[in-house]
This record gives sequence, structure tokens and C-alpha cells, in this order.
Amino acid sequence: MTTTTALQATTAGAPFEVAEIPLRELRDDDVLIDIKFAGICHSDIHQVREEWGKAIFPMTPGHEIAGVVSAVGAGVTKHKVGDRVGVGCMVDSCGECEFCKDGQEQFCLKGAVMTYNGRGYDGEATRGGYAQQVPVSERFVCSIPEGVGLDEAAPLLCAGITTWSPLKRWGVGPGSKVAVVGLGGLGHMGVKFAVALGADVTVLSRSDAKAGDSKALGAKAHVATADPAALKSLRGTFDVILNTVSADVDVNRYVSALKPLGVFVNVGMPPSPWALRPSSVVGGSRVVAGSNIGGIPETQEMLEFCAANGIGASIETISAAEVDGAYERVVAGDVRYRFVIDTATLSKPI
Repeated sequence: MTTTTALQATTAGAPFEVAEIPLRELRDDDVLIDIKFAGICHSDIHQVREEWGKAIFPMTPGHEIAGVVSAVGAGVTKHKVGDRVGVGCMVDSCGECEFCKDGQEQFCLKGAVMTYNGRGYDGEATRGGYAQQVPVSERFVCSIPEGVGLDEAAPLLCAGITTWSPLKRWGVGPGSKVAVVGLGGLGHMGVKFAVALGADVTVLSRSDAKAGDSKALGAKAHVATADPAALKSLRGTFDVILNTVSADVDVNRYVSALKPLGVFVNVGMPPSPWALRPSSVVGGSRVVAGSNIGGIPETQEMLEFCAANGIGASIETISAAEVDGAYERVVAGDVRYRFVIDTATLSKPI
């Protein structure tokens, strides 16, 4: 049986252990990737700690994967050995439903197969990118263009597409006034993209602690929202508000900062239901929306945009031995702005 060295959690909340995990035999449409870097997404923490429901253990997380193709199946035509590639949140879908055919595989009617903590259509558990190798169907492997380092590209496969997709869907471009709520792993990418698309960008954060970072990323303003008067002063200001935080917020306060016909789009997963007043949206024909990653064509578009505009994630590279500590720092908000694991630091267990 072919194996690869990986980090795995054996039970919910357990420290990571280095282990040899199995790799499936290469299928005709598979690409075998030598993983170079894997980003740490907050959703990894939720799933490893079983905060989103029952999970599959042992678990190897990671859906922000960047590496190099080391082998291809007999039927592969899209990629070749030596190509720089990336894999995000999905590794399979039916390929036949209306959404798959439209390049929106995340909405697959049969159910998209998640990169880890999921099961393939054959019933086998999926394992993610905190490892040195992974086989993935070529349909779900994106090319990483030259001009973006593999380390800075890894988080683009989740944090990047999660923020790119709603900005594109809601027409952000020159002349748009955009607010990004939260300046974290998602928020910093939202600011970078909105600025590069030509928008006038404001960061809405609880405090002024990251005001300097906001300006460095290209935002025109940084507003501390802990003061209730701050949002009141912004009423009717924005075309789009991108909410990247998973904390509970008073959505009515933010919706009031939209122009008529404006959009408040949520990509975070707050724990409590919203208490949205109909009057918040009816008066200005405003929209409250959600957004869920993006399809493979849109992810490739995003990567090409990043290469053309010199955009990568702002990262802190860590070793495999530092992952447990990095999880604690993510929960505490102590990272600017994405941890990325150098998988070369994984050593085979004794």
C-alpha cells in the first residue's frame, strides 16, 4: 500500500501526530501532487475539534493546498508532471448536474466531495493537505501561474476564492464603495481584491488595532465599530459590505450603512441566528446575501487575476511541529494573516 507522511488528529481536539496515511492508487483522471505548502483555515479548527458536528477520525485536515505534480493518470490531459498546482475545498462532484456543468461544483446536486472530513462516492474517507502528497481528480486541480509563490498561493484556494466570488458576483469595480467587516484571514484578502478591482475600500473592525494594516493593504479608511456612533455616521455609504467574521453582529446596524440597492454579503458562519428587521432591507431595496466559496473555473480566474496583479496571501510560514500552537493563535486572532505549513518539515514517524 502506498502511503504519505501527514499530520493527523486521532480524536476530537487531540494534538496532532505524525503518521503514515494511505494514498489511493492513481486513477486514470488523477493527478498526484507533491504538496509544498498547506494553509490553516479556521474551518480546519472547527472540524478537528468537532465544533460543526460529528467528524471522521483519524483526520488529516487542509483544503488550501499548493504543490507540484509528480505523477498523472493515463487519462489526464489538463496537467503534467512538474506543473505548479493547487487544490481547494472540493475534490469531486457528479459532473452531470446543472450546477456542475455550469462550473459551480460547490452546489452539486449529488453533493460535492469535500477535500477532507468527507467521503468520496466510493465511501472512502477523504484526507487533506497537512501531508506531503495527495491524489486528486484533475477536474479539481487548478494551475498556479508563475508570479505567485506557492506559499502565498495556498490560502488563495479557500480564503481567496471565498472573498473573490462575492465581490465579482455583486459587480465590484471602479467607482464601487466597499466595506470589509473584519481584517483576518478572509478579510485581508477581501481588501486586497476589492482594491485591485478599483473600489474605494473601508475596513470595519472592532478596534483601531489594525488600522495601519488596513491602510497598508490599500483601504482608504479604517473604522472602529465598537463605538455605536461609528456605523451611524456611515449610513447610506456602501454599495457592498463583505462580512468576513464568524462572530455575532447586529446585522441591522451594518445594513443601514448600505446605499439603496446595496448588498450585505456574509461569508462567515456566526453561531447565532440573525434578528433582521424587514424595515432594514425594504426601505432601500437592500439585499442580504450569503456566499459559499466558488467553482473551479472561478477559482482559476481568481488565480490568474492574482498573478496579473501581484496578489498573494499575507502569510506566516510554520513547521509541522508548530501547528497545535498555531491553532490557538488563530482562535485568539494572533496571526497576520494566514498560517501556512511548510510540509517539508514533516518527518516520518519512528
